[in-house]
Amino acid sequence: MDTGQSVMAQVMEDILERISNAIQKAKETGDIPDYADAEIKIEIPKRPEWGDFSTGVAMVLAQQAQVEGRAVAGAIVRHLSLEGSWIQRVDIAGPGFINFFLNPAWLEEAMADIWKKGPLYGYTNYGQGEKVLVEFVSANPTGPLNVVNARAAAVGDCLASILTACGYETSREYYVNDAGRQVELLALSLEARYRQLLGQDAQVPEGGYRGEYIIDMARELVSEHGDSLLNMADEDRRQWLMDYAVSAIVEQQKQTLLKYGLKYDTWFSEKALRESGALEDLLRELDERGYVYEKDGALWFKSTQFGDDKDRVLVKSDGEMTYLVPDIAYHKNKLERGFEHLIDLLGPDHHGYVKRLKAGLMALGYPEDVLEVIIVQTVRLVRGQEVVKMSKRGGEFISMDDLLEEVGKDACRFFFLMRSPSSHLDFDLDIARLQSNENPVYYVQYAHARIASIHRQAKQEGVIEASGPNEVKFSLLNDASEIELMKILASFPEEIWDIGCA
Repeated sequence: MDTGQSVMAQVMEDILERISNAIQKAKETGDIPDYADAEIKIEIPKRPEWGDFSTGVAMVLAQQAQVEGRAVAGAIVRHLSLEGSWIQRVDIAGPGFINFFLNPAWLEEAMADIWKKGPLYGYTNYGQGEKVLVEFVSANPTGPLNVVNARAAAVGDCLASILTACGYETSREYYVNDAGRQVELLALSLEARYRQLLGQDAQVPEGGYRGEYIIDMARELVSEHGDSLLNMADEDRRQWLMDYAVSAIVEQQKQTLLKYGLKYDTWFSEKALRESGALEDLLRELDERGYVYEKDGALWFKSTQFGDDKDRVLVKSDGEMTYLVPDIAYHKNKLERGFEHLIDLLGPDHHGYVKRLKAGLMALGYPEDVLEVIIVQTVRLVRGQEVVKMSKRGGEFISMDDLLEEVGKDACRFFFLMRSPSSHLDFDLDIARLQSNENPVYYVQYAHARIASIHRQAKQEGVIEASGPNEVKFSLLNDASEIELMKILASFPEEIWDIGCA
């Protein structure tokens, strides 16, 4: 839903236009050489004494004209029209910065704008309903979600919300890797624990899963089925155990994510994709397009034709498909479902995988930019100076459930979103639990609690709440900290724009 241009956007657009007109007039009078040209950029200064907005365009023009920046800045200011604007004063600072000081009334209008738009403040129709699919977390259904999954969940959910605010029709999807060697090892690990509980000699396979959660599932099987599963044929029993374990773990993952405040629109099964014949269809189409060849008994994809470092194997000499086949088929399926732009959040071990995945879609006739990949870096849990070790297969790890129980949903999301997803993150459990200003989450939560307390006290004392912005005396908000806060609130729509639209 488009709520119209924000007050800050209107102000910045007005200043841009006035600067542009002033430069043009300065060129017409010969104050600035006609050949000098530069993109006008407006920034919010870091210090209030430098004004509300600032531009360095004069210094760029001066460099081209080989004159002093302050001289060009002076020419721009002389030709700058302030009539009918929010601009109260213009200063030239340093080597040629032009600083704009605005009438404080612009902030009053910005605050009134927030009041009127309410929860839709910052929303635009930039995306015009374009269908975007954000796929994230997509952890193997072989155990509880971990802290790295928690980071991806926070980033993906936040990104999807921002894209929605920018006017895109956004969907959240979780790809369930319920086929392949990992779930086979899961079934074999569960069978070994099941047999052990029945007194049989059995070993968890090499590379299998040894966590306590496997033993817990085995106990449930013994409680519900006794030893009856042993009467099944080996292949049937293992398939049954695989389906049972995957179903149980996926349900647990769903519940964990719901506790995190995250609900997916779609849970997409790799097993169902394989059973639909999509993989064979993909190989057939790539062959028809002339992008596959045989070498050393294997089937290769000509991915170098689309910017990949080397050609990739699609089907190995033993007839087994590589993981590239279902991955390309899955992304093809996304596009066939009507999504126009795909965003994947992948782990740091997938850097080299991006080119070949894009190559697969390009070979099918899709543009390179139809897929956007965001790499989410690892998380290291620490307690003070001590690193907390994590290993799903080894059975010793802090799960996402453990993290939520220890520090809470809000603290988790806040800490994960404080750093760029491309940066490594040390998550300090001790700081996240602190009830002091050292913990940024506590600081924010405390401020919210204080505001709520003021509202309650005002009601108790009979203070009448304003019914609209016209009844509010914004001029009373004149302290430096209050002005700074209002500027931050006024810049919120531009923050959303920069993330989701620019």
